[in-house]
Amino acid sequence: MQAPKATDFKIEIAADLQKWRAFVAIGELGSLTRAALFLDSNQSLLSRQLNALERECGARLFNRTGRGVELSEVGQRLFPRVKALLSDAEQLEQEIRGEAREPAGRVTVGFLPSIAQPLVGRLFSEMRSRHPAVSLKVLEGSSGQVEEWLADARIDIAILYRYGPTLADAEQSLAVVDSYLIGPPGDRHAAGPDVPFTALDGLPFILPSAPNGLRTALDAVARQHHITLVPAIEADSLPLQKSLVANERLYTVLPLHAVWSEVADGRLRAARIVDPPFQRTVAMACSKSKGPARAVTAVASQIVAIVDDMARAGMWQPGTLP
Repeated sequence: MQAPKATDFKIEIAADLQKWRAFVAIGELGSLTRAALFLDSNQSLLSRQLNALERECGARLFNRTGRGVELSEVGQRLFPRVKALLSDAEQLEQEIRGEAREPAGRVTVGFLPSIAQPLVGRLFSEMRSRHPAVSLKVLEGSSGQVEEWLADARIDIAILYRYGPTLADAEQSLAVVDSYLIGPPGDRHAAGPDVPFTALDGLPFILPSAPNGLRTALDAVARQHHITLVPAIEADSLPLQKSLVANERLYTVLPLHAVWSEVADGRLRAARIVDPPFQRTVAMACSKSKGPARAVTAVASQIVAIVDDMARAGMWQPGTLP
């Protein structure tokens, strides 16, 4: 009987998959800087890994350009095969670790400050109770920052406002939010419950600085109705906006959930903007290229459940804009 033979694999250049992980990231993002952010690494380490790969391969894998790097002819031939190899390796690792049994790992979520306030505490509590092996990292920033983090895969989930009637294909509508004129205690303009959009003409506002989704949408509607919205001061900080409205008798435009406790305590007044209503969609987008898949799915599902529960409590409306 012939003795069985072991499969003879000879692996040298492909032995270190982390180097090839860096190769794929650089190839996809076209920049060592962006790839370093994506991999939670540093640019000098990535540069050394790339130089080592090119020495081992005996060929240049990237061409340097004024805007970053692009795959060389050799790099273009290798790229799809390396990506398939890494995909197979990732699937094997997930099976070995038994990821299918319980979501685990760190999930990074990017929020706008006004939407983080009502969501993050509940999200942390629910995830700790339901999925203790999942840890959260929360980043707060402007809409432009959150979108940049999503594009660079620095976050796994983005929660954003959208002001148009449609969303991108990869985005999910969570809720529809009315906008309110926010004024100081005792103010007649924000006495509510509703205020026509034209009543905002000439009021002293504190608003975010452009470019900003809220400013762009407000300015567009103001032009349509031939009124002037000129901020007395520009500030991107939500706490500063609320403080100056209360203490300096200014006005701003916010969703009700951003001032929920202040209105309930009488520290601010809020009147819903109508004729026309000024609404925004709370949208969720997930990165396709980073994060433990089951953990990201668990966090996204919990965000949906929390938003739905808050809609039942009257904080916002479920569904999409008409």
